[in-house]
Parts: sequence; C-alpha cells; structure tokens
Amino acid sequence: MPKRALLIVNRKSRSGTSDLNAVTERLKRSGMDVLPWALDRPEQIPEMIRRHAADVDLAVVGGGDGSLNAAAPALIETRLPLGVLPMGTANDLARTLQIPVDIDQASDIIAGGLLHRIDLGRVNDRYFFNAAHIGLGVHAREHLSTDVKRRWGVFGYARSLFKALSSFRPFHADIVCDGRRKRVRSIQISVGNGRHYGGGMTIAEEASIDDRLFFLYSIEPRSIWELVRYAPAFRAGKFEDYHPVDIERGRSIRITTSRTMRISADGEAVSHTPAIFEMIAGAVTVYVPPAYLESRKEEIHVAQG
Repeated sequence: MPKRALLIVNRKSRSGTSDLNAVTERLKRSGMDVLPWALDRPEQIPEMIRRHAADVDLAVVGGGDGSLNAAAPALIETRLPLGVLPMGTANDLARTLQIPVDIDQASDIIAGGLLHRIDLGRVNDRYFFNAAHIGLGVHAREHLSTDVKRRWGVFGYARSLFKALSSFRPFHADIVCDGRRKRVRSIQISVGNGRHYGGGMTIAEEASIDDRLFFLYSIEPRSIWELVRYAPAFRAGKFEDYHPVDIERGRSIRITTSRTMRISADGEAVSHTPAIFEMIAGAVTVYVPPAYLESRKEEIHVAQG
C-alpha cells in the first residue's frame, strides 16, 4: 500500500512560498498519498499532526528549525516518522543530517524510506533539536528580525551578533553537568544536541544528534577583536586549543545564573534561567540520506580506535 504522508509547509519560512503543489506532486510520484496543508504559524503544526495522526504514516514538515521544533511534541506523542523539507534560513537540523536544501532532493530522501532515530534535547520542558543558548546569542536575536533574515540569509546571524556585542554584559553561572560542578564567568553558554546551529556554526566537530550526549561550551569575556580571531574555531567546532572556552559533555545539565537570563532554543525564545537540560534519547524517527549513516559509521569507528 502507498505510504500516506501529511505534508505541512510553514508559509512564513524563508522558502515557504515555494509551490506546495510541486512538492505534493514530487512526493506523489514516489508512490505516496499526500495530504497537503500550508500554515501561517508554527504553533499550528503540532495540532495538525495530532489531528491527522490516525490517518497517515508519516509527517513531512517544510520550514525552518523553528517549524521542526514546533512539531517535536506531537511527533513524540504520535510516534510518526518525520520527513524534513529545509525551507528556513538556517536549516541546521537538515545540515546535521546531511539533508540537502534542494527541495526535490530532500523529497527524494523521504521517498527513499531510510529511517533513523535521533535524540531531542529538553530545557525547562521545551524541546529542541539543535542547540539552546544563554547570553550573547539570545541578546543577538533582538537584532535578527524577519526582514534581516530574508535580506541577509545566514549572514544575518553574524551581523546581529556583532551588533549585540557592544551592549551585552558578562554574567556568572553555576553549571552542574552529570554531577560535576563548575562556576564560570561567561558571555555565552551553548548546549548542543545536534552538530550545527546559527546557520552552520558547529557546536563541536565530534557532536552528533544520535550519541545521547549534550555538548556544552561557555565563552569567557573577551574583546570583540579576540572573538573575531576565534571565529574559525566556532565555525568548525574546534575549541580544545582556545583558553577562553570551557567545555563539558553530559546527559543532564543544570545552569543557574547571577541574574535571570533568557534562554533560546533553535532560534526561538523558550524560557529563563535557572535551566534544567534533559536528554531524550532516540526520541524521533527521521528520514535520512544513506550518506549520513555512512558518515556516522566512520565516525564511530574512528572514536573506537
């Protein structure tokens, strides 16, 4: 029997005005029965998934990381597999899973039917796929309007970060990671579940969205010129040789800060400190390309020596 697919496209995402009929036909040609919906707000996505869960075999979400985050609670509840159509600005989950931004190619990956279980992070009862932030990155969001994202694309993230640096004050934080306690003075704390965030920045070169681990880093206060010098390390996720960065790995993290700080997850404001991070291992099943599983086999082999 053909697979029955619920197709949801967020029209407000960067490429959300793409032809819904064309995407529908592409999936139909692969043998699927498709139920298409175009929505204007990400918060409508989970209700749509719950409403049609009994009538379909998979949920395909077209949008950015915010749209995918919105779908997460309903995906866990319904246990529907997820097909990813990258239509946002950053598309960091797609980047982590090696899903191309070309919609036809992404549709072919869903049609290929190769499924893989990935982890979800949860901070103060809000789910995230990629990374959550406390500090400078959250402050930078105030300079990252929808218009800036549409005009500058992924370069809008760097533009907003430089604007935020001039007005942000450092803070102190107590971090407890799997029972290990550390006190830091920081301008930015990031907790990653996946490998990429912020339009292609790398949380750590060895991070994976299916390794059941968070990767945390905290950046000590430095001048803007020093931070610019460290930019290649942040892009590649290679921090070991850089003193201003504290690194932790673990499955359970608690962070308290000297003043109440906002928390963002995958580009959306979600909560405030204190923050409790929990790892939800293997929470979502997603369609992935064969190249992703091949790369994971190679990485695991290298890690095991």
